[in-house]
Amino acid sequence: MNKLCCFGASYSRLVGGRSSSSAGKGKSHEGSIKYGFSLIKGKANHPMEDYHVAKFVQIQRHELGLFAIYDGHLGDGVPAYLQKHLFSNILKEEEFWVDPNRSISKAYERTDQAILSHGSDLGRGGSTAVTAILINGQRLWVANVGDSRAVLSRGGQAIQMSTDHEPNTERGSIEHRGGFVSNMPGDVPRVNGQLAVSRAFGDRNLKSHLRSDPDIQDTVIDNNVDILILASDGLWKVMSNQEAVDIARRIKDPLKAAKQLTAEALKRDSKDDISCVVVRFRR
Repeated sequence: MNKLCCFGASYSRLVGGRSSSSAGKGKSHEGSIKYGFSLIKGKANHPMEDYHVAKFVQIQRHELGLFAIYDGHLGDGVPAYLQKHLFSNILKEEEFWVDPNRSISKAYERTDQAILSHGSDLGRGGSTAVTAILINGQRLWVANVGDSRAVLSRGGQAIQMSTDHEPNTERGSIEHRGGFVSNMPGDVPRVNGQLAVSRAFGDRNLKSHLRSDPDIQDTVIDNNVDILILASDGLWKVMSNQEAVDIARRIKDPLKAAKQLTAEALKRDSKDDISCVVVRFRR
């Protein structure tokens, strides 16, 4: 495979260290598609556990936009591993160019197996993932496990491109695997009373009761599509899909839009880590 090379990426560490906040922006080779990202540590008493990817790369005369949010729990070992390896694992799949769906699914599963085999190094925690691959600015493939979400704006209408994997909605699968769903302790349904998502990378101690296969959606990027938002549940807990789209569409600069979304989530008293990538298409 050709060596990856990035275009138009710039990053700024606003406060310093993984435990604080970061933001940055970039664009496609021809500059017609721009992106910005903003990550803010939540109010919980632990280091920042959200990671992201936002870049354009050239491979075999194709330009790919690679965007992702990884929301870790019980440590940042797994999301950090995903940031480094998940996209490269997807693109290593021989069938990627002819069958992206199958390749993405296989890479998710193989990456989870690799994480579990590195368990002692990566800790006992886990991570959600939402990934978006934009092929030549024309076709978008979105995959996810967990509750990090991707939302597209088509003609100003919010369209969710991912599936929230919550214990209540996948109770049958969890119980079939010998697990259970309980609201105790706490106020939300959790797998075995511990984890508030039904699919995740890692989570060695719960893995027999969890799935890590992604839901995958794809769409054509036509002239009606203007915005793509990827964000962790720190945003979606306090904001609807349409509210996020409305805020992002009002701001031409995607970096400023991403910052506005994270700031608004903080204003609405989101206590979790908040991470957001905004992609703006040729407008």
